[in-house]
Amino acid sequence: MDLPLKRYWDLLIQYLTPMKAKVALLAVLIFTGIGLQIVNPQIIRYFIDTAVTENNLQPLFPAALVYLGAAILLQIVGVAATYVGEDIGWRATNRLRSDLARHCLELDMSFHNDYTPGQMIERVDGDVVDIAIFFAQFVIKILGNLLLLAGILIVLIREDWRVSLALTIYTVLALVGLVYLRQIAVPHWKAAREASSDLFGFLEEQLASTEDTRSNGAVAFVMRNLYKFNKVRLNKELKAGTMNILVVMMWIALYTMGQAMAILSGYFLFRDGLLTIGTVYLIFRYTDAIFRPLREITNEIQNLQKAAAGIERVAELMGKTSKISDNGRSTLPTGPLAVAFDDVTFGYAEDDPVLHNVSFKLEPGEVLGLLGRTGSGKTTITRLLFRLYDAENGRIRLGVNGSPTSINDASLLDLRQRIGMVTQDVQLFRATVRDNLTFFDRSIPDEKILAVIEALELGDWFDNLSDGLDTELQSEGTSLSAGEGQLLAFTRVFLQDPGLVILDEASSRLDPATEQLIERAVDKLLHNRTGIIVAHRLSTVERADQIMILEDGRIQEFGRYNQLAHDPTSRFYSLRKTGLTEVLA
Repeated sequence: MDLPLKRYWDLLIQYLTPMKAKVALLAVLIFTGIGLQIVNPQIIRYFIDTAVTENNLQPLFPAALVYLGAAILLQIVGVAATYVGEDIGWRATNRLRSDLARHCLELDMSFHNDYTPGQMIERVDGDVVDIAIFFAQFVIKILGNLLLLAGILIVLIREDWRVSLALTIYTVLALVGLVYLRQIAVPHWKAAREASSDLFGFLEEQLASTEDTRSNGAVAFVMRNLYKFNKVRLNKELKAGTMNILVVMMWIALYTMGQAMAILSGYFLFRDGLLTIGTVYLIFRYTDAIFRPLREITNEIQNLQKAAAGIERVAELMGKTSKISDNGRSTLPTGPLAVAFDDVTFGYAEDDPVLHNVSFKLEPGEVLGLLGRTGSGKTTITRLLFRLYDAENGRIRLGVNGSPTSINDASLLDLRQRIGMVTQDVQLFRATVRDNLTFFDRSIPDEKILAVIEALELGDWFDNLSDGLDTELQSEGTSLSAGEGQLLAFTRVFLQDPGLVILDEASSRLDPATEQLIERAVDKLLHNRTGIIVAHRLSTVERADQIMILEDGRIQEFGRYNQLAHDPTSRFYSLRKTGLTEVLA
């Protein structure tokens, strides 16, 4: 596999361009360091030749002071270059990480169904860490050392062209050999990253189901599989590391050859009176100086092998496109929205439809009670409304009577702002109550948030918060009960002021007291809005204007609540008689 140097260079240019000033400072530091590394051996050569040939040692003191000053300055410049390089590298890759996360969030749900959260964490964070290390070191230890090599070889031409020619051939052969060897470990490092991704995916799944694992006595099964994933990862890492030994062996051989060349050439040229002892030292020192850049380049090539695997995986991820096109330019009207499904067919997998030719209409301001067994397609309808997926056939329209807009013609941002949803699983962020309610929109004033809380009769809940809107919440519901999380979700939707509200079994796990509070909040939320209530329980659809019952992805029954509730031949009538929960659960 060829290393994607062009791809890496494109990444480098894309993410370093916004930091031109720091990159320019880094360039100055690098060139200063190169100059000092070339000048310092010249000072020592002068010191040696003067000490050997002159009786007056007075000139040695200034030379020693200059050398010490240059050495100290070289250390300072080296530390500064390392700091600036690391800063540039991490800032650049943090932007890359952010862009990658944003790209993943913009992909459709079919993509997220194919990748576990653990795999995505490894892609967005693990792969980018390897790229970050190389980002931070590339300019300093690759470009800088290549410039140092060129500078040394040019200076040596002034000393003796034969030595310069020999070392140039040596350097070119060494670089060619290293560049050739660099591709050996890339596929193995890629396999190691894939194994790591699989491990993190497994860990995420198991940690998310800890309660079920322990309660069902499956700990041993999980641990056995953990050992398997770890063993695969270890074997892949060992194989990739073993491949690097070839690079290290070549590095040792190159060092031995370089030192032998310097010693032999210096000896013969000094014996023939062509060089002074100081110049012999200079050649030996420059040869060692050539070796150090080669050694660092070799080390960075090993990092490049890891980065290359990460770059390829990141590029593969960035190359994925969403199946949901956002080309719409229409805007949905304010106020309650009409909903129309026209002969809609959809399936998550090819040739396995979940919905079959579903057609229904909902007038603005009406509430639809959506009933059906698990897997009948209720939640799928809500996902299609949000365009988390696109219907394979048919059309979905929102708007006002007479001129509804196809959801494909509306922008995704406008569509999802005009639809609000509350589910039984509320996503909390590790942030304040204010940020959780507004989704980090700081333009919403506290007065409006408090007014919504009062309008929903949630004052008692708010008064129990330790620091009001500044109360810090933890993710995964660790600081709120299920009922409190639902109250927070209702407030979110109310602040959004959508034209269509979807309640997906939002009160299925609440205690009776909290459910009564939620019921009053639902009445407020649905006022002057169109609503769709997905439910198993009879009480949650009593406020519905229309009822639709799904069975195996088809509409089994659809009509007005009062009509169906009093029609002994209707399916809904039977459900009310026998108990909705028992029949549909």
